[in-house]
Amino acid sequence: MSIFYIRLLFAIVGVYDFVIGLAFLGFGPALFEATSVPAPNHWGYIQFASLMLVTFGAMFFAVAASPVANRNLIPFGMLLKLSYVGIVTYYWVATDLPFLFKPFAAVDALMFVLFVPAYRELARERP
Repeated sequence: MSIFYIRLLFAIVGVYDFVIGLAFLGFGPALFEATSVPAPNHWGYIQFASLMLVTFGAMFFAVAASPVANRNLIPFGMLLKLSYVGIVTYYWVATDLPFLFKPFAAVDALMFVLFVPAYRELARERP
């Protein structure tokens, strides 16, 4: 994977996480209602997770801007993606998980898979 594609990958992931975070932060109740997902007992749970996505989106933008210098941030993004995929997969298998959360898990799994070769390639690029 070339530096160009690594930059592109992390720019796309940054936009993805940033926009999803802002969408759930600004429109969480409407999104839950539109997809027939029961509301949490407190919207602060969703707002915190939304702001975490915005924060990680900013981190992915930093990786896109300077992949070699910010290679050390990629494992944190990998842990984010694995965490979400793991939680969603568990509840998808063990209980009745609303559809709203499933597509994000599939996309995050793909992102994790793409992060691995990017991380490895950047190790070769280090000065």
